[in-house]
Amino acid sequence: MEEITYRAAYRSEWDICMDLAWRTFLKYEAPEYSDEGISNFKAFVYDDVLKNMFHNGSYQLFVAVKDGVIIGIISLRDNNHISLLFVESKHHRQGVGRGLINKLAEYLYTEMGQTSMTVNAAPYAVEFYHKVGFEDTGKEQESAGIRFTPMVLYI
Repeated sequence: MEEITYRAAYRSEWDICMDLAWRTFLKYEAPEYSDEGISNFKAFVYDDVLKNMFHNGSYQLFVAVKDGVIIGIISLRDNNHISLLFVESKHHRQGVGRGLINKLAEYLYTEMGQTSMTVNAAPYAVEFYHKVGFEDTGKEQESAGIRFTPMVLYI
């Protein structure tokens, strides 16, 4: 069995990554969201502006790859904020999400001199983020139909 590799996403992988995010969101997050939230999330992951930011190098995206297939993604915005973190459902609870967090922490610390990262954790992901060391910085909130709990991890 091939090990999981964590690396920066290639430009050609954007659509594959966003499809993974959308599929996983529909399965785990959408049942907890309003129609407005679902619509806004879909608009976000399929936004051409975001895609262009990625292609220009101003929006970082990292992937977990196993047997040549992308099984997880994590993206960064505003220099230290996790924008998207999704793992294919059959790879949940296998350390892939933790590996992506570790890859991003390494990048943030060594390449950008950051000592923390933040996330607006979706309801389904709150427990995961707590397990990998994130702390709540506020109560659950909702913006444009998107529910989240703000959190921070010191690296």
